[in-house]
Amino acid sequence: MGIESIFGIPTNAFMSQLLLGLMNGAFYAMLSLGLAIIFGLLNVINFLHGAQFMVGAFVAWMLLTWAGVGYWVALLVAPLAVGLAAVLVERLLLRHLYRLDHLYGMLLTFGLMLIVEGVFRKSFGSSGLPYPNTMPGGMDLGFMFLPYYRAWVVVVSLAVCLATWLLIEKTRLGSYLRAATENPDVVRAFGINVPVLLTLTYAFGAGLAALAGVMAAPIYQVSPLMGSNLVILVFAVVVIGGMGSIMGSILTGFSLGAIEGLTKLFYPQASATVIFLVMVIVLLVKPAGLFGKIK
Repeated sequence: MGIESIFGIPTNAFMSQLLLGLMNGAFYAMLSLGLAIIFGLLNVINFLHGAQFMVGAFVAWMLLTWAGVGYWVALLVAPLAVGLAAVLVERLLLRHLYRLDHLYGMLLTFGLMLIVEGVFRKSFGSSGLPYPNTMPGGMDLGFMFLPYYRAWVVVVSLAVCLATWLLIEKTRLGSYLRAATENPDVVRAFGINVPVLLTLTYAFGAGLAALAGVMAAPIYQVSPLMGSNLVILVFAVVVIGGMGSIMGSILTGFSLGAIEGLTKLFYPQASATVIFLVMVIVLLVKPAGLFGKIK
């Protein structure tokens, strides 16, 4: 006979809410990972990240609605399209701010976010646009029904996050990226094009946001405001994990998603603020974040 309840909560309700929390955590992790890469390697607080998440979802919707292209093609095309747009932003605007205070980059990207959201709201309205589930059905686990797509989102997000961490922390390319931000003159001496390296770093971070947007499209309605609704939470995740910490963003994103999901069971009134409460507690105990280092 199976376990009927956990902490006084029916097992099916507990596990369903935990899965929902992990799914939200998958998006928190991917978005905070992109933010951590951009801040840790480029020293830019990228408020445009939420808009890049939203644009990724809209590109998927446009490919389906206007071009008749399916989800799986959009999963490849949307991050590339947003990454190319990010290249233009970095080359034309951001590259001039690297040596300045964080405030300049934050204000620039915040202004760009408002412009992008305004354009999409003017073109598509504020109401959400549906995107069909491309992986219907699920499996009966006995204590709950697990939709295939939601399980796929969690697994693939974890795989992408770990692959990104390995790329940056364990490969020669990652060592070049880290060195280029700390001592670009030495890296140039080895014949490496530092400006191109920094441009590709920003494009990669933006592409991660767009990939998360495509994955979110079948679950949430595609809306011009979907990114701004998430970006503040994601910044809190990055602060808790430690600004610029790659692994910190991954672990904190999934963990806080689960905490947020379970909070909706035990104390629903606090579910919208529990992440910020955790952020306050962590900053009181460790100002640099759980995995961050005070410079």
